[in-house]
Amino acid sequence: MRNAEPWRIKMVEPIRLLDRAGREAAIREAGYNTFLLRSEDVYIDLLTDSGTSAMSDLQWSALMRGDEAYAGSRSFYELEAAAREIYGFKHIVPTHQGRGAENLLSRILIRPGHVVPQNMYFTTTRAHQELNGGRFVDVIVDEAHDSSSDHPFKGNVDLQKLHRAIEEAGPENVPYVCVALTVNMAGGQPISMENLREVRAICKRFGIRLMYDATRAAENAWFIREREPGYADKSLADIFKEQMSLADGCTMSGKKDLLVNIGGFLAMNDDHLFDQAKELVVLFEGMPSYGGLAGRDMAAMAQGMREMLDASYLGHRVGQVRALADQLAEAGVPIVRPAGGHAVYLDARAFLPHVPQAQHPAQALAAALYEHAGVRAMERGIVSAGRDAKSGKNHLPKLELVRLTIPRRVYTDNQLAMVGDAVIELHRDAKRIGGLDMVYEPPTLRFFTARFRPL
Repeated sequence: MRNAEPWRIKMVEPIRLLDRAGREAAIREAGYNTFLLRSEDVYIDLLTDSGTSAMSDLQWSALMRGDEAYAGSRSFYELEAAAREIYGFKHIVPTHQGRGAENLLSRILIRPGHVVPQNMYFTTTRAHQELNGGRFVDVIVDEAHDSSSDHPFKGNVDLQKLHRAIEEAGPENVPYVCVALTVNMAGGQPISMENLREVRAICKRFGIRLMYDATRAAENAWFIREREPGYADKSLADIFKEQMSLADGCTMSGKKDLLVNIGGFLAMNDDHLFDQAKELVVLFEGMPSYGGLAGRDMAAMAQGMREMLDASYLGHRVGQVRALADQLAEAGVPIVRPAGGHAVYLDARAFLPHVPQAQHPAQALAAALYEHAGVRAMERGIVSAGRDAKSGKNHLPKLELVRLTIPRRVYTDNQLAMVGDAVIELHRDAKRIGGLDMVYEPPTLRFFTARFRPL
């Protein structure tokens, strides 16, 4: 018997598919950058799972109960209580979204000359680190850079790389080790509990903080239960709490796991770090009891914390991603294996072997998918990787990917199967897709607003 959706639909939003001429005009107007498309011109929107979830009836009711007090909001204390119960950290500072938390953490801890080891970069995380004088060092296992590897925990930290990075920089120059649960840029790949314990032991030995990017830690808990010996019979809540117990704190984008449209937080156990964060959040976000959020948003986020570890929901979410991945793999479409928890990643190098990396194959493939079927996806390759802060040269990532990101509780299995059909059709005629030239490049996070033209 099939595993059906663990929810029923109470409201619908009409969508439309522009004709081919309309789609070609739209992507040309957007400079062949899917971020610059109007959402009303998109048929199936797989750009991101950030803030695009469908909220539950209980979350909508929480919006109505939100306390909009400027200071000491009841909704903040509800959020704080939920975070302490589920995440286990002592302190929480709300922010408008995850990058607000990254900004606070980076400004407080990073100084020029510091090094931050991490299991593969993330765009905004590295940007904040570099803007404050730090340098990111990739310490992920080599399998993460191989789209064909079936390693079950491609998000794992390579312990030798981590040890070497700390010794070369000097422990006093490593403000914290950053570990992402799961690793977005590697294809949504998880990290094992065993590896987390080993990373924690190294950090303790050197006296260095361990901080998580816990944006999709619920999905990481699911994969631990599914793939790691000794966890099959444990509850997702217990696995999640064990993950968190190994860290000193985390940054969090509530727009993913917590099923809300806006919000995030910085969590920690250290009292001094908390005091510093409370002072700085007033400058950049708002009072420590709202951090740039309305009370209703904090109320919805607290409810989302209590829903994110529901086994029926998470099982369906991971199952939707896996079903799309299986459909594409069976048709011979090159994807990152194994499928992660939030997206299917097309391997643009293998999809478009005739397009060199300097001609932005992932960007070209994302634009072509929109032209072909009105499906919006995201480039995760040389454009997202950006430039070296010192030399100005392009970073050249081994993975050149297009991310088909599945919003939570939004699209039906039939709609995602249609996306699979469209990708398969495009793959059969891939030789017609050419490269792109970048004609406008902003100085930071260029993938958001860069513009291109066909070569």
